[in-house]
Amino acid sequence: MIQLTELQDAPLGKEVTYSEHYNPALLFPIPRPPKRQALGITETLPFAGDDVWYSYELSWLNARGKPMVALGKFTYSCDSPFLVESKSFKLYLNSFSITKFATIADVKKVMVKDLSAAVNSEVSVEIYLISELPQQGNLGHFAGYCLDNLDVDCDTYEVNPDYLHADDNRIVHEVLYSDIIKSLCLKTGQPDWASVQITYTGGEIDKEGLLKYLVSFRKHQGFHEHCMEQIFMDILQRCKPQKLTLDGRVTRRGGLDIHLLRTTENPIPLRQDVRLWRQ
Repeated sequence: MIQLTELQDAPLGKEVTYSEHYNPALLFPIPRPPKRQALGITETLPFAGDDVWYSYELSWLNARGKPMVALGKFTYSCDSPFLVESKSFKLYLNSFSITKFATIADVKKVMVKDLSAAVNSEVSVEIYLISELPQQGNLGHFAGYCLDNLDVDCDTYEVNPDYLHADDNRIVHEVLYSDIIKSLCLKTGQPDWASVQITYTGGEIDKEGLLKYLVSFRKHQGFHEHCMEQIFMDILQRCKPQKLTLDGRVTRRGGLDIHLLRTTENPIPLRQDVRLWRQ
């Protein structure tokens, strides 16, 4: 049986510092046989199957420093000698968030190598960009123009509202959205991931500047509610729209996701009736 002393180096139940850069040493393998022996299971398994992990908070930087957001699926056989302790897996995946990779294939190659070494068995890795996932009934994406498809250079990961500009000579009504938002919990330093939909009427907001502004929250520490209100207020003060509505969706933590609506309109507009892929 696995003793607590054998898990003393595991991150489970401990306060940790989240690594901003790729670190395969964060993975903590746990041998399967001891627990199975306690169940009377010997080397010959009386069953077949696999372990499948899904990540809804997978992100890294492309070669130009712009965040990429994706869903990940990781599969390995139940006859692998080791499993990966879940918190260490989360820490490992988060270590990609401020690390540059040229292509998705490069990310996948690194993950396959690291995870296969950790469990001492072949691991299959599938990665799906959020923006490329299809709409399926009530499951899909925010309506509007996706800012994340803009090909921009990003190098600022602390909040910078100076990126926000609007052209007062061109009045428009637009619906814009992004799945790229990442910030850090003010109390624990753990990552919070979110999507935001911005609906406004007023001078046309510079889209590249808006995207860079949203990216600049990546290392910011603040509660979700405060981050969304800061985004709302910075846009309101810097771009001065006639009307502004922000719908923020923070992904699950402990089984809870959060929907945050802030608007200048009266009556309050209805939220878009859609469950996002990462919810």
